[in-house]
Amino acid sequence: MSGDERGVEALAATVEQLRHDVALAQDSADARTLVGIATGILVERGHGGPTEAARHLEQLAADARVPLLELAADIVDAAARDSVTDALPARRFRADEGPHTPAAALRMRAAEAGSLDGDPQAAAESLLEQALAPLGATALAVWAVDRGGALTLAGHAGFPPAEADRWRYVPPGVGTLAQRALAERRPHWHGELPAGALGIGCGRDTGGARAVLPARVAGRVLGVLEVCWPYAQPPLSAVVERQLDALAELCAHTLPGSVPETGEGAVPGSAESPLVDLADGLLDPALVLRPVLDDRGHVTDFRIAYTNEHFTDLAGRSRAAVTGMRLLEAYPLAARNGGLHEHVLRVHATGEPFRAERMTLTALVDQVTITAVAAVGIGRYGDSVLLSMRTEDEATRLATLLQHAQRLGRIGGFEENTVTGEIIWNSQLYALHGLPPTASPVPLARLHHHAHPDDSVAINRFVRTLLHHHRPASTAFRLQRADGVVRHIRVVAEPVMDPADRLLAVRGAYQDVSSQHWTEVALAATRDRLADTEQRAAERNRLALQLQQAIMPPAPAPVHASGLHVAVRYRPAEKDHLVGGDWYDAVVLPSSQVLLTVGDVAGHGIDAATGMVVLRNALRGLAATGAGPAQLLSWLNTVAHHLTERVTATAICGLYTPQTGVLRWARAGHPPPVLVRGGSTGALPLPGGILLGAVPDAEYEEEQLTLKSGDRLLMYTDGLVERRDRSVERSLEQLLAAAGAPVPDLEEQLDRLLTHSRSDTDDDTCLIGIQLD
Repeated sequence: MSGDERGVEALAATVEQLRHDVALAQDSADARTLVGIATGILVERGHGGPTEAARHLEQLAADARVPLLELAADIVDAAARDSVTDALPARRFRADEGPHTPAAALRMRAAEAGSLDGDPQAAAESLLEQALAPLGATALAVWAVDRGGALTLAGHAGFPPAEADRWRYVPPGVGTLAQRALAERRPHWHGELPAGALGIGCGRDTGGARAVLPARVAGRVLGVLEVCWPYAQPPLSAVVERQLDALAELCAHTLPGSVPETGEGAVPGSAESPLVDLADGLLDPALVLRPVLDDRGHVTDFRIAYTNEHFTDLAGRSRAAVTGMRLLEAYPLAARNGGLHEHVLRVHATGEPFRAERMTLTALVDQVTITAVAAVGIGRYGDSVLLSMRTEDEATRLATLLQHAQRLGRIGGFEENTVTGEIIWNSQLYALHGLPPTASPVPLARLHHHAHPDDSVAINRFVRTLLHHHRPASTAFRLQRADGVVRHIRVVAEPVMDPADRLLAVRGAYQDVSSQHWTEVALAATRDRLADTEQRAAERNRLALQLQQAIMPPAPAPVHASGLHVAVRYRPAEKDHLVGGDWYDAVVLPSSQVLLTVGDVAGHGIDAATGMVVLRNALRGLAATGAGPAQLLSWLNTVAHHLTERVTATAICGLYTPQTGVLRWARAGHPPPVLVRGGSTGALPLPGGILLGAVPDAEYEEEQLTLKSGDRLLMYTDGLVERRDRSVERSLEQLLAAAGAPVPDLEEQLDRLLTHSRSDTDDDTCLIGIQLD
């Protein structure tokens, strides 16, 4: 990680901490805001500059013997003459003349101060703490209206986090209490929750009272304020009703659309904003961004003014939680060089749109970096920026891979609905037929009109099998395109049936096999010459079989060395043309060590048999050097890769030292040996090692096993266990079960394993059994 990246991540962590600190400081900020507004009013009334006015305000509070905040609220109330003023009880004294300031004025003005920054979440918290908690309310929700009557939880307070997350978005038509008030455009008061009520905090075990009020600005309903009391309540007084209406209006001023449009610089959060309409019309997640300027008018960041209904946050936050945040506050890691923030800045400055098919997006969640890959589009509209993104999920990646595979394989897919007649082609199929994407697909019933006349019979048989006999079918034909090009095509298809066995559709694929066709034509020209060589091939197979039998007798004599009993079984392939390259060896070296090997050369015939002879004899010679099994396989890999012609093989090489009872062994891509000890059976852990001849240089790991009296070790080739209908792991489990059966004699056990082998691949089989007396 570079120094810049570490710095950005440290900055992102700092942003998270600052966000927490801001929340803690919000209460004191609300109080300072209220005092500041009152000070400004005194300045306007001629009480000097800000410093003199602040001192005058403090002196007034001291003289009147009232708290500074109460006096500030009374001054603001007297000067505002707004909906909050109308909602307050009748005042008994002027703020600068009498000793009494109503507590309601302080609560309402403090709540108003907490909503001045336009953040609905901060407004909700301030309203509950300052204005509603003294009235007995314990929770509230601020809803923003989306298109079609859907509601988004823009702010909330007093509800458990899980309950708030559950109600982040309410689709149209759910019938919640808030949606009912929205539909009737009037306040609803529920002294006691009605049975079956829907909405946030409405559970089977909850009750209480609830006030639901439309939140209006200039007569337009932008949202809903929902206030909850824990117990049933009598009807509200007229004073409290006016206060709730005023609080609903305060909430409305924090919601998108609360600022009227003024031409090009209109706030895109407006419900009528064309840019919001454009964002809502996109099928991808989209954000509307407004520039944030510093004192010199330079763009330093962008505020997320709107998110459409498809928006999904990388960090799992709701639309309401992200809307209103700054871009670098929401995604601080976007500040990296070449990151998202840099591209948004460039688009806003130049007006040139930006598009990237694959861009890495990052978010920080509890100090953990969340990464996603997305297609990103950025465009400038007026002074705002529209950012759209399409996250690349697993389905998208698989669809892209499939599209590339179809293009490389010259394959085009189709589906034809036999009930409605609708035909769906993918883009590759249009290109294969030489048709523009706007052309009408060719139905199967008319396929013969686009083919060579000589292929009509085959095409009609293909269509009849699909549509009348309801069976899968395939055929090959010559496609005569409108541009004069003739392509050789293979088509495969299958019927789609309903539960009543009625045909619903046909789906399938066309493949351009022109290159294969001309290859077959070239091969056909040599078939006569190949026929002449068939007899020679048969002779080569017989030679390979004779060579194999000479080197590998089916039942060689057992080997006895220093208490080690070695028995070998070899079963050739049942068909002469499948003569393989399996080999084994068990020989006592001049060093008194016993060389134990088993291997399998890939392929069949004379090449496999001669390759087997080369590797077996080479290993015998190399073993005389005294090197260990891993080194022997490394040298044998060199022989297979450089000194033979395209030979690859798997092998196990073991060296047993009679004096210590230790067997050192290594493997090259071969199945694991099986150890039978004390009534238990298990496969030995596999050391690393690639098959022989695959790469020029290879290294092999070495393991060792100390054999105990009575131990039996089985080494084999895959012909013993390989089956077409099951995995190698399953076949190995069956071998372990068979090898665990108690058989006193080693020779008898090898015979039984060969007899009951589950293999069905007609391959050679080598089996070596080792027993320590």
